[in-house]
Amino acid sequence: MNKRAITHMRKVPLLIPDMPSTDALIPWLRQIDENLWYTNFGPLGARLESRLLEALEDGAPLHIALTANATLALELALGALRLPPNSTVLTPALTFVATGTAILRAGCQPVFADVDDKSWLLTPAIARKAVAECEVRAIMPVATFGCPQDAHAWDVFSRETGIPVIVDAAGAFGNQRIGTDATFVFSFHATKALGAGEGGCVVGTQAPLIERVRFGTNFGIEPEQGGRVFHAGTNAKMSEYHAAVGHAALDQWRARKTRILELKALYRQELSILGDRVRAQAGTESNVQAILPLRVITRHDLAHFASQLGSAGIGTRRWYCPPLYEHPLFSSCAHAGALDNTRSLAKQILGLPFHSRLTAEDIRYVVHELRACLDT
Repeated sequence: MNKRAITHMRKVPLLIPDMPSTDALIPWLRQIDENLWYTNFGPLGARLESRLLEALEDGAPLHIALTANATLALELALGALRLPPNSTVLTPALTFVATGTAILRAGCQPVFADVDDKSWLLTPAIARKAVAECEVRAIMPVATFGCPQDAHAWDVFSRETGIPVIVDAAGAFGNQRIGTDATFVFSFHATKALGAGEGGCVVGTQAPLIERVRFGTNFGIEPEQGGRVFHAGTNAKMSEYHAAVGHAALDQWRARKTRILELKALYRQELSILGDRVRAQAGTESNVQAILPLRVITRHDLAHFASQLGSAGIGTRRWYCPPLYEHPLFSSCAHAGALDNTRSLAKQILGLPFHSRLTAEDIRYVVHELRACLDT
């Protein structure tokens, strides 16, 4: 067996969730045993909301509603706007399918916009051009791959246009600031930087909207109205068990952030040998992210790269490929202008292994094999 064949036996998985250990969970699980409260707005959930607000507040007082997952949070936040049926919602074409399905399940219609070439975000500037071309009742920008949206710029946009903004910040906890007008949704899925297994939340300054989301997580039941239902909700409450995992994850948040930034620094150092052939998403240098997407500039099809790296034992992912408009579910949805940047990025984004179990040797190996692909 030659030396290269032996090297290829190394396995570097794409993603290993960094979840709290059993020992870290036990103190929180014991509280559930003592409380005898397992779901339906329990004490651990209420305390988790308080801790999350402490981590997020940096200005105006915020309000929060926990949800079973971030997809339901997006759906309920849109529903809380009380838009007319089939209202159009502008969203980027480059995003995870959950953004689009949440819009549809809220009774609205997605309209796809392009993204900025460097940040890969739907920006207020792009949105302004889009709303000049077509009617839009709401905007759902995305904090793509955890890259934060400009909260202040979206506040200005919303005030000037009167169009409500709900930011899909699913992967941006720890990076995304909260403004005064827009509403934000975060995910606590196991694959996110702060993972509770499953879970999400809706955060913003508008107390009535957040309260409507809270009612929506409990079938739409409004306790102050005699338990009557005025608007359809669903069962989207976070259980006390997932709240317990969320608490344990928050206990380890400082160490988690430190480890992520260490790994990013190691990657930056190694990737520098590839020059401009591999480019990071602008605005992510100091971000806490759970994945590492890169823009690979090559004449080759990235599917070939992914196959080559897979043969070397390296896990990869074509994040957000295909873009939403290529999925049959969304093929009939309208576009607001050309989607040139989205089309280019969909051919060039490649996710490399990124998780806390990576070693410096793993990262050197990944970059070495990526360089071999680029050099062929």
